Amino acid sequence: MTAHIWGVGSSAFGKQPGRSTAALAWEAVGEAMSDAGVRRFDAVYVGNVFGEPGMAARALLGLGIHGLPVHTLESACASSAAALAEAKHAVESGRHETVLVLGLEHLTSRFAGALPAEPRDFEGRSGLATPAMYAMAARRYLDVHGVTAEQLAKVAVKNQGHGMGNPRAQYRNRVTVDEVLASRMISDPLTLLQCCSLSDAAAALVVGPRRRTARDVAVAAAEYTTGGLWDHTSEHVWGFELARDTAARAYERSGIGPADADLFEVHDAFTIGEIVSTEALGLAAVGEGARLLDTGHTALGGKQPVNPSGGLLSRGHPVGATGAAQACEAVWQLRGEAAGRQVEGARAAVIETLGGGVGLMDGNACVVAVLTR
Repeated sequence: MTAHIWGVGSSAFGKQPGRSTAALAWEAVGEAMSDAGVRRFDAVYVGNVFGEPGMAARALLGLGIHGLPVHTLESACASSAAALAEAKHAVESGRHETVLVLGLEHLTSRFAGALPAEPRDFEGRSGLATPAMYAMAARRYLDVHGVTAEQLAKVAVKNQGHGMGNPRAQYRNRVTVDEVLASRMISDPLTLLQCCSLSDAAAALVVGPRRRTARDVAVAAAEYTTGGLWDHTSEHVWGFELARDTAARAYERSGIGPADADLFEVHDAFTIGEIVSTEALGLAAVGEGARLLDTGHTALGGKQPVNPSGGLLSRGHPVGATGAAQACEAVWQLRGEAAGRQVEGARAAVIETLGGGVGLMDGNACVVAVLTR
C-alpha cells in the first residue's frame, strides 16, 4: 500500500506580525480538510522549530481537533518534510489510516532579523551564522568550478520570476541580475536578494491510503536522513553528500530517477543552495548546476522547472512549514491546479529539504520525497 496525499492547504507567506500562529494553522488546515473532504484524523504530525511548547495542540483545538496523538518533529528546515515522511510510514504500516501533517512557524514573533547563530555550538560561538556558512560554500564553489557571480544571481532572478505566478508568495517582484548583485552585501558573495527572508506561514497535508479519486497524489518515496560528522575533508561543499545520498534512496524506493521528474522543489534558502541541490539530486554533474540556469532547463517552460512556486527565495521560508509547503506546491502542480506557474503535463515531482545548522554536522537532516500522479 502506498500512502497518498488527499488534500493540501496553506496560508499566505510573509511577515505577518498581526496574525497569530493559531490563525495561520486554522487557514492551512481548514483548506486541507476541505480539499480532502475529511473532518477527522487518527493522528497529527507537526513540523515546527521555534514555537512555544504545546503550540500545535492549542492551535488544533481551535479546529475541534483533539483527543488524538499530536507528534511534533524538529529537524531544522526539514521539520515538516520529516513530518510527511513519518505520516507516510504511519499510514503504510497500518498504525494510522488518516493523518494530518502540519508545518507551522511564526518567525517574526521571535526574531527581528536573521536567525541567530547557536552559541552552544563551536561554530556558533565563532559567529558562523547560516548566511556565512552558505557564503563560504558559495565562495569555494565559485572558485573551484569557475562559476560567476552573475550565474549565482540567476537563481534569484528565476525564482523571483516564478513567484510572480504564486498568489501566496512573500515576494512577487521581477528582478534583474544587476539588481540582485547591487543589493546589500550580506556575506560575500551573497547579497540580500540571494538570501531568503524571515516568514510566517502554515501548510497542511491530509495523508491516507489510496482512494478511488484521480485527485489523490501518491507519495512514492519520502526518505529522511540525518547528517554525519562534517570533518572538512570532503571535496564537496556542506550538505551535498547528505542530499545526494538521501535522494539516491528515494529514487531507488520510488523507481523514479532524476530524468523522470517533471519538476523539483528544492531548498534554495540561498542561491548557492539551489545550484548544489540540483547537482546532488542528479539534474547535473558536480560543477555543472549553474549551466542549467544559462540554458533555461530549470525555468518555467524549460525541461525540468525547479522551484516553480518561487522557492524559499520568493515564496518564503517559514522554517518549520517549508517542507509541507513544498509538498503542497507539488500536489497543485501534479493536479494541474498551479494556474500561472503550471508545469504542463507534470506527472512526477521531487521535493528536497535540507535542515540547516552547523554543530559539526554535514547537514542537520534531509528529506527527499517523490510524488506521482
